[in-house]
Amino acid sequence: MGWTEEREQDSLQDRMYTPKFLALRGSSLYKFIAPPVTTWDWTRAEKTFSVYEIMCKILKDSDLLDRRKHCFGVQSESGEDLYFSVELECDLTLWEKAFQTATFLEVERIQCKTYACVLESHLMGLTIDFGMGFVCFDAATKAVLWRYKFSQLKGSSDDGKSKIKFLFQNPDTKQIEAKELEFSNLFAVLHCIHSFFAAKVACLDPLYVGSQAATSAVATTSGTGKLKYTT
Repeated sequence: MGWTEEREQDSLQDRMYTPKFLALRGSSLYKFIAPPVTTWDWTRAEKTFSVYEIMCKILKDSDLLDRRKHCFGVQSESGEDLYFSVELECDLTLWEKAFQTATFLEVERIQCKTYACVLESHLMGLTIDFGMGFVCFDAATKAVLWRYKFSQLKGSSDDGKSKIKFLFQNPDTKQIEAKELEFSNLFAVLHCIHSFFAAKVACLDPLYVGSQAATSAVATTSGTGKLKYTT
């Protein structure tokens, strides 16, 4: 947690920054006007975001909107773009690692997330499962229509509004199969998929997994559970 400055657009002033206190705690990113002091303060955040449904990006020089350096962007689950500035480059590195750690641990904890969607006017559900991959099922009957592993996703595109087209490779025919679904919360779904993919990739690095397991062990109150990872 720490102080940042959020860039805002104002009708009377092209560029204006407002001090904001950000905190990554458990499954959420909190944005405060003032630092939380009591337990009650955590319920009074200006905004709260689920870490696996947002996208954090460290901005390169070509992405900066003004002369300020050391900036990062957060795209929320609604598609809103937030722009933050910190004082030092080392602060930027700390925030980047903190986002990566928080997202990894939360994906490992929840293991799967299901979103309501529509396929050809029928209500469906899409489950993003850390172990199995993608599972699409009928919301009424719970019958599974199709399932694919993460490794079978060869591409995807979206219309920026509600629709996502997935390109999966059939393991038997090796043919590409297109599946298009419509969501009411497009950006949350896109960010969630990205978070799960990032966690899968991170699991391939034993040093990273070991460091996150140590972090989780320190944070847990029981200290008796063991983290399990699948690739």
